[in-house]
Amino acid sequence: MELNPKLTDVITQHKYPLLFATVSGAHLYGFPSPDSDFDLRGVHVLPVNDIAGLDPGEETVESTSNREGLEIDLVTHDIKKFFLLLLKKNGYVLEQLFSPLVLFTTPEHEELMHIARACITRHHSHHYLGFAETQWKLFYKEEPRRVKPLLYVYRVLLTGIHLMRTGEIEANLVHLNDIFRLPYISELVALKTTRSEKGALDNSNVDFHEAEFVRLRTLLEETSKSSSLPDSPSCKEALNDLLIRVRLQQPNKN
Repeated sequence: MELNPKLTDVITQHKYPLLFATVSGAHLYGFPSPDSDFDLRGVHVLPVNDIAGLDPGEETVESTSNREGLEIDLVTHDIKKFFLLLLKKNGYVLEQLFSPLVLFTTPEHEELMHIARACITRHHSHHYLGFAETQWKLFYKEEPRRVKPLLYVYRVLLTGIHLMRTGEIEANLVHLNDIFRLPYISELVALKTTRSEKGALDNSNVDFHEAEFVRLRTLLEETSKSSSLPDSPSCKEALNDLLIRVRLQQPNKN
């Protein structure tokens, strides 16, 4: 995917030094609509002076902008907050970290990706099960029913199953379907990528998709139980070492 230069402009104007910045959301998942905004995610590094005092500084920086018709949503977390999220069963931060759509990177980003593999556990399945359940309820209760939440259901379930089987993060539904080969995915992706974000779905197939949701949810639960992934992360010490080294490299504010 060719990244728009306007995305890089937003990153270079960030108020703090960055460890990395990547593209998330529908563009990462492989089904952006023509009117989809860009979700940018990353890690910033607060200077020591900002974290040493009573005020913890901006642990999260959020901004929304419109660059000549291009909607851009940017969210970055301070390095400590991001590392603490990595120690939990949080699939979002893993997907942001391992996103192949990289806007900004550093040697520490590469080091972090290596360390983060030891943060992945079988309990990350709970993140994907919970997200799939939420999206299914959203899809089922809406009128008219939209393609977007249904694609999120399939995306997170297949990402979770693949993670439990391989220990690898793959958030792109099109790439996942090269592995799972579900015949209906291509049609759903085509509907989403050629229509607006709020594109509706023919309700005649709801019973079929409900059966598939149940089947894949059960498969994720079973795959988690048989996964060779560990029960707990073993990355805390390495994360702590990287955090200290990166933090101490930052110049103090006068």
